[in-house]
Amino acid sequence: MEISLEKAAELLKKSRNTVALTGAGISVESGIPPFRGKGGLWETMDPMEFAHIRAFRNNPEKVWDLLLRTMKDVLEKARPNPAHHALADMEKTGKLEAIITQNIDGLHQAAGNKKVIEFHGSFARIICTDCHRSLPIQELFLEELPPLCTCGGILRPDCVFFGENIPEDALYTAQEYSISCDLMLVIGTSAEVWPAADLPRMAKNRSALILEINPEPTSLTPISDGLLRGRAGELLPQLVARVQG
Repeated sequence: MEISLEKAAELLKKSRNTVALTGAGISVESGIPPFRGKGGLWETMDPMEFAHIRAFRNNPEKVWDLLLRTMKDVLEKARPNPAHHALADMEKTGKLEAIITQNIDGLHQAAGNKKVIEFHGSFARIICTDCHRSLPIQELFLEELPPLCTCGGILRPDCVFFGENIPEDALYTAQEYSISCDLMLVIGTSAEVWPAADLPRMAKNRSALILEINPEPTSLTPISDGLLRGRAGELLPQLVARVQG
């Protein structure tokens, strides 16, 4: 059911352990297109051809040229929006324990959040497939494809490709936060991609309240305790102002 900002603020004020689960919707307002859904990247290209780990291993030059180069350009230009900054303010004031994000853009950290579990890894980091050396994406220059490490190994983004497992530490930590919180904010995600989709349900099974902030109802809405319907960049700053006021 839809609820008011005032009611949502009451839930947040009463919470002693709030965790946020964020998805692509929170970063759309920063100019980053989603992968799925209307206007998503997968409308224009087949993820199995360009985003599967097998495709990368078979032809890293093609994947870098047609997918990863574009993503690099988009992510380097993106900046945190008011929703990211509102979550950072919540953490600074002790009203947010951690963020579990399905996003790979690094914008939560750029906004100032410290406790961020990157469920799908991060495109903000580039790693070598041989020596595992890591470097920030800003230090990567695509003078040749695929880009190579100083050791000669092929460089790749430190994010999860199709066909790869969620990092074990990220999965375990996300589950721990989910079963220990008393309020989970679900922001900018339809909560349909597993295993991340299981986290709100895991929290709900441990008696946590679920508050959605999404433009439209989702498959999670029937079990959530309230839906703030609208854009996260507009609603989250207003919500934080009511909690802090």
